[in-house]
Amino acid sequence: MSENIIVRDDGFHKLTDEPEITFAPDTQPEELVDHLHHNLIAIDFPAIGDGRGFSLARRLRALGYTGQLRASGRLIADQYAMARRVGFDEVEISPEIAQRQPQEQWIARADWREWNHRDQLAG
Repeated sequence: MSENIIVRDDGFHKLTDEPEITFAPDTQPEELVDHLHHNLIAIDFPAIGDGRGFSLARRLRALGYTGQLRASGRLIADQYAMARRVGFDEVEISPEIAQRQPQEQWIARADWREWNHRDQLAG
């Protein structure tokens, strides 16, 4: 695998389109308003522990963004449910992450609507 991979609820897909704009995690919320017309927006996650992109995604959806929203960068399968809950449609990952965390690990988190933290701890 040499090019990035798109993760959706049904597994891995080839990267076929590029976002019209990519927001850095330190983008100020007031900057989002002028970009609600784009069809595909990405938000960069430069580090696994940098969760600011989740807040930006929720803000975009609260502002009425209805286009496709992509999380891009250093995300892991354990973050997939959160990404979907805050409004991301898909996640773009590197081939290295896909190799360490194969499709099955991402699909296991694809029941993001049903996932309940308390139930997982009890089970």
